[in-house]
Amino acid sequence: MSNRDVARELSISVTTASVHVSNILRKLGVKSRGEAAALARRDGLLNGVATGEIPPVHPSRV
Repeated sequence: MSNRDVARELSISVTTASVHVSNILRKLGVKSRGEAAALARRDGLLNGVATGEIPPVHPSRV
């Protein structure tokens, strides 16, 4: 998902999305979304996501 996609989904600017993504990556200690995904997979955070067992969180439901 690109920064543009994130911005559109969350109704924020692309710049804001970019800043948030950068902050998340920094806090995780990784340099890319791919590294973040690998970390999440390693830690079992993606179990059920691909199969639809865990629905994605939508901002309007938070």
